[in-house]
Amino acid sequence: MNFTRWSARLPGTQRRAAARTEHTVSPDRRGDGSVPAARVEQLADDPPCVPAVDELPARDVLDRVPALVALVHGPDHHIAYVNDAYSTAFGVRPPGAPARDALPELAELGLLPLLDQVLRSGRPRTLKSRKALDGRTYTFTCTPVAENADHDGGVLLFATDVTDHAEAAERLRASERRQRETAVTLQRSLLPQELEQPDDLRIAATYQPGGTEAAVGGDWYDVITLGGGRTALVIGDVMGRGVRAAAVMGQLRTAVRAYARLDLPPHEVLQLLDGLATEIDPNQIATCVYAVHDPNEGRLVYASAGHLPILVRDETGNVLRTDEPTGPPLGTGGWIHSSGSVPLGPGSTAVLYTDGLVERRNEDLDEGIAALERALAGATGTPQVVCDRLVRSAGVTADHDDDVAVLVLQHPARTGHDGELFRNAALELLGGVEAAPRARAFASGVLTSWRFPVELHDLGVLATSELVANSLQHGTPPMRLRLRRTDRRLIIEVTDGDDHLPRRRRAEPGDESGRGIAIVATIASGWGSRRTPGGGKAVWCEFLLPKG
Repeated sequence: MNFTRWSARLPGTQRRAAARTEHTVSPDRRGDGSVPAARVEQLADDPPCVPAVDELPARDVLDRVPALVALVHGPDHHIAYVNDAYSTAFGVRPPGAPARDALPELAELGLLPLLDQVLRSGRPRTLKSRKALDGRTYTFTCTPVAENADHDGGVLLFATDVTDHAEAAERLRASERRQRETAVTLQRSLLPQELEQPDDLRIAATYQPGGTEAAVGGDWYDVITLGGGRTALVIGDVMGRGVRAAAVMGQLRTAVRAYARLDLPPHEVLQLLDGLATEIDPNQIATCVYAVHDPNEGRLVYASAGHLPILVRDETGNVLRTDEPTGPPLGTGGWIHSSGSVPLGPGSTAVLYTDGLVERRNEDLDEGIAALERALAGATGTPQVVCDRLVRSAGVTADHDDDVAVLVLQHPARTGHDGELFRNAALELLGGVEAAPRARAFASGVLTSWRFPVELHDLGVLATSELVANSLQHGTPPMRLRLRRTDRRLIIEVTDGDDHLPRRRRAEPGDESGRGIAIVATIASGWGSRRTPGGGKAVWCEFLLPKG
C-alpha cells in the first residue's frame, strides 16, 4: 500500500497545494514592480523558509502522534496502517487484513457498522467515550479518505484517550447520585412510614421523587387522627429541591402534627404554620392544604395556602373542584387565612395532590387539573387502586422531572352487617338540672341496644354523666349529647354554647368540683375538647371496643 498516495488524498491536501502554487512569487519577477522595493528587501532578509506541512513525511508524523490512528480501505476495511500508539494499546496489526478479523477491538466497540456508514455517506462520524479492551476510554472519529477512481475509498480512525475525563465525569455522577439518595432517604424518613387509618375513612397515599437528573423536592403528606372520630389530612410542597427543601418539609410536617393536637380550625393551623415558615427560612415558601373530616357532619372543612384545589367525587360519580378560600403560600406573612368546606358523605372520594401530578411545561395548569378530574371520575376501587390509576393517567414515570405526592381518602357507604357497626344517637339537653338523669337514662338505653358488654356499658354511662354534669355547671345552652359507635370504639361527646375549654386539674380534698374531667380521663381511652365553628365547645371521650 502506497501510504504517500493515501496521504495526498486526505481532505484539504490538494486544495492547500493548489493555493500555494497560485501565490508563490517567482524570484525573477520580484523587481518588475509587482512587489514594492521595500518588500523585496524585507523578503531578501528573511531567514530560510521551514519545510511546508505537505513536505513532511506523513507516516513519521502519525507515528509520533500520541493518539491512536488507523487507516483502513475498501468495503471490508482492510488495514492500510496503524500508528505506534495504536500498536502499543492493542498490539501489532498485520497490513492488508480485514478489520473484522484483525481489529477485534473495533468490533467489540461496535465501530464496524460506523465504518460502513462513513464509507457510504462520505461524511465523518464520531463515537464518544467508549471503553475499549485495554481498559481505557476513547473518543473515536472516523473520517472518509478519497481514492482514485480505480480504487475503493477508505476511512481514517483517530482515537483520543479521554479516560481521565470519563473517570472524572463518573465520579461527578456518583457524587450526584449519593447526594440525591441522601435527599430521598431523608425525605422518605420524614414522611409517615405507615398512614393512620381512621374508623370512618379509608386512606392511601403515594410519593414518587423526581427522576435521576433532578434533586428531590419538599412534597409531603400526613394523616392525623384527632380523636372523637375526627381526622386531619394535610398535603404540602416546599419550593426548591435537595436536602434543604426536605429538611424544611420535615420541620413543617412536625409542626402540623403538633398544631393538629390543639384541634384548631384549619385556617388557624395555617396561620400558625405561616409564622413558623417565616422563622425557619425567610427565603423559603411552601404551599399547603389542611383539612378536617368530621363523620357527624359529613363534610370536609379545609384551608389552603396557595395549594391546588381538592377534588371530590360523590357517590354518583360527579367530580367537584374546591375553589375559594385560598390564601398565599406559607412564609409570605401578613395574610388572614379562612376555612371553607365541601360535602364528603358516604360513597365519596377526595384527592389531595401536589403540582408534580398535573403540571407540565407545555400545558396550562388548568388543563392538567381537568385531566385529573376526568381520571378521578372513572377511577373506582380501593384508595390505593385509585392512587395508582391517577398516577398512571397523568403519565408519571420513574424519570418524571418533579416530585409527586397523592393522598386519596374514601368515606365508604356501609350497609348490612358493616352498617350495624356504625351507629349514631343524639339527645338535646333541655330542662336544666333534670337533664342529667335523662342523659344517663338515654345513654344506658342506647348502649344496651348496641349490645355492649356490661363493663363497657357502665363506663359509658358514668362518662356520660360526668360530661353532662360538667356542661350543665360550666356551659350555656344549647347543649347536646351525642353517642357514636364504630367498629373500633365508642365515642361520647357533649356540646354547649360556652367556648371556655375545660382542663384536667388536681382537686383538693375540700373542693366540691373539679373531679369530673379527671374521672373521665382515668376511665376512658382518650378525651379532649375543641371550640366549635359557631361558638361554643365540644368535650368528648372514647373507649376502645374489645376485639372479636
